[in-house]
Amino acid sequence: MPACQLPVGTCPDMCPAAERARREEERRLHRLEVAPGGGGDRPRADPQRTVKEYSRPAAGKPPPSPSQLRPPSVLLATVRYLAGEVAESEEASPAEVAGFVADRLRAVRLDLAQQGAGDAEEAVVLEAALATLLAVVARLGPDAACGPLDPVLLQLQVQEAFGSLRRCYARGAVPPARQATFQGLFLLYNLGSVEALWEILQLPADVRAGPGLRLALAVDAAFREGNTARLFRLLRTLPYLQSCAVQGHVGRARREALARLARALSTPKGQALPLGCLVHLLALDGTHEARELCQAHGLPLDGEDRVVFLRACYAERGPPPAGTCHVLVASKLQGRSIEEVVMAEEEVGSTRCPG
Repeated sequence: MPACQLPVGTCPDMCPAAERARREEERRLHRLEVAPGGGGDRPRADPQRTVKEYSRPAAGKPPPSPSQLRPPSVLLATVRYLAGEVAESEEASPAEVAGFVADRLRAVRLDLAQQGAGDAEEAVVLEAALATLLAVVARLGPDAACGPLDPVLLQLQVQEAFGSLRRCYARGAVPPARQATFQGLFLLYNLGSVEALWEILQLPADVRAGPGLRLALAVDAAFREGNTARLFRLLRTLPYLQSCAVQGHVGRARREALARLARALSTPKGQALPLGCLVHLLALDGTHEARELCQAHGLPLDGEDRVVFLRACYAERGPPPAGTCHVLVASKLQGRSIEEVVMAEEEVGSTRCPG
């Protein structure tokens, strides 16, 4: 349906009053939405904290009225709230926070799709929403798969967020400089994917020339070529959001690098290598993480600070250890909040491709 035939949202709040009242009555408020001191048997909703939840549009159901849709300005304020007040909240576990934020951002994308927003203002909201989602997912840590959050569903929602933004870009109303950074995030999130690389290579030349995308292409090339030294050197230089996007591939890259080292260095009597070398080469968070990585792959240790590459000892069991990624991800916040990273316009297009 053409944009001119779609309604324009008029809801001034992060959650329509009717939904807020209904969920309060049905006791379906998330604890991050409950008014301070308003818990107990009948939790009360805090209008300043309650955020519209995602509800799948039902077939045959009439479209929502403008009063139920938040306009782009309110949607952007909602994303800012989620990034600033919820993403780093200590009221809930990182997994619970990620689940809440992912659901509410999905509702943001649905509100945009159901109204006649302009492509440029839609892109701003989708970019901020995607950046927030990447940041909360990166904060989950290596034990997230053991919690109540479904990592497969969360990954699907990230891909949906990329899809919404890239379709908006395809309509051609967003400057190439902004596109380059977020198209680069797409490639980093799908590192090693032939399909993702093909889609990136079909982009206009002025988008592909952007520094953010050129840097992502350099990381992807190093990953495909198995150039461990260059790959982890590039990963160290990535800004925070780019590091969040690529974090899910770090464990696999480290495993493949360790496997190559085992093939090259293993001898019948064993050849020792200081764990500090692995820490430097693979951008690990310390010798303790290097030790755990070697033990997870069956490599014996010589004391506390050396690994022994003994022929036929290397083995891969289960998925590669995720690691904490403090050096490669968390440290790059450098005292900033997630809101500052997500909402700062200077962050967009600021990456530089190393020579």
